[in-house]
Amino acid sequence: MSKDLSERTIPLVKATAPALEEHGLTIVREMYSRMFQNPEIRDLFNQSHHGEDSSQPKALATAILAYANNIENLAALAPAVERIAQKHVGLQILPEHYPYVAEALLGAIKHVLGDAATEEVLAAWGEAYWFLANILIAREERIYTEQEAAEGGWTGWRDFVVDEVIEESSVIRSFILKPADGGSVMRHKPGQYLTFWLDIPGTAPVKRNYSISCAPNGSNYRISVKREPRGLASNWLHDEGAPGTVLRVAPPAGEFFLDGKPDRPVVLLSGGVGLTPMVAMLESIAGQEAEVPVHYIHGTHDRMTHAMRDHVRHLAETGKAITVTDFHQTPLDDEAEGVDFDHPGLITDEWLIANTDPASADYYICGPRPFLRGAVAALSRSGVPAARIHYEFFGPADEIFAA
Repeated sequence: MSKDLSERTIPLVKATAPALEEHGLTIVREMYSRMFQNPEIRDLFNQSHHGEDSSQPKALATAILAYANNIENLAALAPAVERIAQKHVGLQILPEHYPYVAEALLGAIKHVLGDAATEEVLAAWGEAYWFLANILIAREERIYTEQEAAEGGWTGWRDFVVDEVIEESSVIRSFILKPADGGSVMRHKPGQYLTFWLDIPGTAPVKRNYSISCAPNGSNYRISVKREPRGLASNWLHDEGAPGTVLRVAPPAGEFFLDGKPDRPVVLLSGGVGLTPMVAMLESIAGQEAEVPVHYIHGTHDRMTHAMRDHVRHLAETGKAITVTDFHQTPLDDEAEGVDFDHPGLITDEWLIANTDPASADYYICGPRPFLRGAVAALSRSGVPAARIHYEFFGPADEIFAA
């Protein structure tokens, strides 16, 4: 295949942007309907992100539109492409799976747009699809190779045994995982996640990503999972994930991580269960010789939902320049400010800017979407460059394109 898109393809794809804006969601839903008729392809995906009320179809429709609008400037989509590649690696998507997506996408475009989807338009979108697919395939191949070559690394699904279960709060439980084969494990980058293949009775295979909540140690992983009211996987793990339970796990993946030893101030900002990658980063920094200032800021509802509070405070006592600030949105009646938490209410934009170092700090942010969007917007308005704002949210890979 040519390394570049043909000159004819680019204007044809860009010309379809208005139709995609109007009919994109319908096209995506039709595409998934076609793909998921094949159980092998259906089982590759996290089904919690699909369906009428889920975010994945809308996010992918936005992604396709973004691709059409930026097809002459694909560099603008590079961060999103990396995120998608990392998610694909977690799900163990391989080159042989891409033709199924191509067939479903082109069939959906033809079905929804009808006569407007001429052979010329379909040929252009076919070329555009495979151009992007080959970029993803090449990047994913490099990641798979790196994972297999790493000490303790592997490819595919590896059996891990739940070694210990720890009650972290009223809603969060940690699981210590060790390889069933007794070998070592790949040292992840603090902030990355593991992807799990869960065989839950009465359902198709369930795929879920959970952030690793400990620093790399070469022998085990820890995940800290919030029990969601309607969470199929989280409820199963809380109810059935006792010591001895065997789980199928893909290697660590993800583009959100603390890269090496920091050389400038670090702010770790989280809301709710978003603390999981932050604790991994904090543990890693506490175990390094780096002496840069670190400010760990966390918001949760109250003392009962506050996970790992004592552990985090212990890390802050290691002699490193670590400051911890806790916000409890709705403190319990018997909670005392300055004892159980530092500030009542939410983390405000004004407090964040006034009490951190926008001029020089790197910000790592994880939490619910409104929390994340608000923090990123506040930092951007205060002049923090995008290169120093790093964030993770829990959801479909293609949501990075979504407004």
